[in-house]
Amino acid sequence: MLRVEVADVSADWAVAAAAAPVPAWEQYRSWTDPWPNIGPGGYAYTGVPEDSHPGRDRPWHEYLIPAPELEQAVEASGRTLAGTMASEALRIAAWRPRLGAETDDKTLPHELDLIRTAVHLAKGCYKGQETVARVHNLGHPPRRLVFLQLDGSQHTLPAPGSAVMLGDRKVGTVTSVAQHYEMGAVALAVIKRSADPAAQLVVDDDGEPYAAAQEIIVAPDAGQVVGRAGGFLRPPRT
Repeated sequence: MLRVEVADVSADWAVAAAAAPVPAWEQYRSWTDPWPNIGPGGYAYTGVPEDSHPGRDRPWHEYLIPAPELEQAVEASGRTLAGTMASEALRIAAWRPRLGAETDDKTLPHELDLIRTAVHLAKGCYKGQETVARVHNLGHPPRRLVFLQLDGSQHTLPAPGSAVMLGDRKVGTVTSVAQHYEMGAVALAVIKRSADPAAQLVVDDDGEPYAAAQEIIVAPDAGQVVGRAGGFLRPPRT
């Protein structure tokens, strides 16, 4: 592992994705996104029935294709390319968090419903296992991921990083935003667990307000699967 030379080969490769396996690309390395299936040792933090999870409408297969072959590979597949703006809209609608967008230096996987695909709760040991287990079994994640349906009447989109407001109080931050081909302006945001899940929110983009209806992804009472035992220090009743 010490004798490794790192090189930037980004210009040599392209990543193309499709909602179904592409037979014409079977010779290329590929990856299938497990989202939103619950993997071995995983756990769902959403309150919706699994068969109605919006991620079911977004199967995702990515292929690593040499950049010089991309045009020929697309032609052979009989498909046309769409850009990352379209794929981001599908990801947001599928409630799928993305590293570097929904995450920061304080993120817990429970906050993003990532326990379902990124954590095996029955395995050990790994860095952060104690925190993950403690929050899952005894506590609640301090923040929660929400899906926001934005007011699209302004024909503009707020920028990622915009404040999410509940009245005069900031309760979170927009992490991803896009224009969906059916739903219009949509976003993901990470907000405080204590924010009222039934409240109408407002996204404040540097003074430009956007009304935002929230859909719960991670419930405020998520976690505490085991619960805290009590009564150890109480004297017996007589």
